Amino acid sequence: MLPPSKRQIVELMETPAKPRRFVFVLMHNFTLLSFAAALDCLRLANRMGDAALYEWVLVSEGGTTVTSSTGTVFEVDGDLEELRRDDVVMLCSGTDVQGATSKRLLNWLRRESRKGLAIGGLCTAAYSMARAGLLDGKRATIHWENQDSFTEEFEEVDLTKSVFVIDGNRMTTAGGTSSIDLFLQMIANEHGEEIASAVADQQIYSSIRTDQDTQRLSVPTRIGVRHPKLSQVIQMMETNIEEPISPSVLAQQVGMSTRQLERLFRRYLNRSPKRYYMELRLQKARNLLMQTDMSVINVALACGFASPSHFSKCYRAHYNTTPYRERGAQASRLSV
Repeated sequence: MLPPSKRQIVELMETPAKPRRFVFVLMHNFTLLSFAAALDCLRLANRMGDAALYEWVLVSEGGTTVTSSTGTVFEVDGDLEELRRDDVVMLCSGTDVQGATSKRLLNWLRRESRKGLAIGGLCTAAYSMARAGLLDGKRATIHWENQDSFTEEFEEVDLTKSVFVIDGNRMTTAGGTSSIDLFLQMIANEHGEEIASAVADQQIYSSIRTDQDTQRLSVPTRIGVRHPKLSQVIQMMETNIEEPISPSVLAQQVGMSTRQLERLFRRYLNRSPKRYYMELRLQKARNLLMQTDMSVINVALACGFASPSHFSKCYRAHYNTTPYRERGAQASRLSV
């Protein structure tokens, strides 16, 4: 084989690189903000780079129109078809990701993943990826509201609370504006920090986050109180839902008496530590009831209740309905 001539080399150098193609899979009730934020990053990268760095297509199961979380209906370019090996798949989902994750979608994901394609999930789409087995043994993230149910169902996935995660050729985000952070990172990796920064400037996005940033606000910001010992106790409560810690032990852990802890909660949160802890556990229970197929008994155990009857009594007192009726009402809403 003859070596290329000088002219051929120059021609090769002047030939623009092929645009990287993103295939956005729109699922029913996908979160519009997450999708739009990702797409706008690609648009602006092309503009700031003064070249066709990226291209994209929209697909859906059956190639039919898809309704977003806002009720806006989107036309797509096609069905779930065979892709090129250098394509990047981005699943876009939102509420009721379980219902939107069909058998056909899972089979398609498994088939395309065997080609070595890069596959990502925006907002709650990590669920679909995990169902397809694409996240086994990998780090991932998902919207904080879905963290409890995801952890219960997919023990083989190393779930984090990061804004976004890139683990090999798998990418996941926590939803909302975290799509911007993920796509800015990808743009920087492929075309340099300068273009990524220019994209962020165009979006008036001044606080670019990394995969080391967590998705939820800090405890003091969430509760509107900056008291170190109170924040420490609440953090312990949030990480010990299945096996609740008694108020006396919590107080001891932060170096105060049980009575002092009671006064602290009354002063800043207008409720007792026991009541606040109960509300955290019931909130997790509601998430599990509405997002998983776990039995009511298993939900009760996962939230630190020794018996279903006690769980039902506490749930009814707080939400004015029983766990069974809550699940039935959710099923009715999703079937509409």
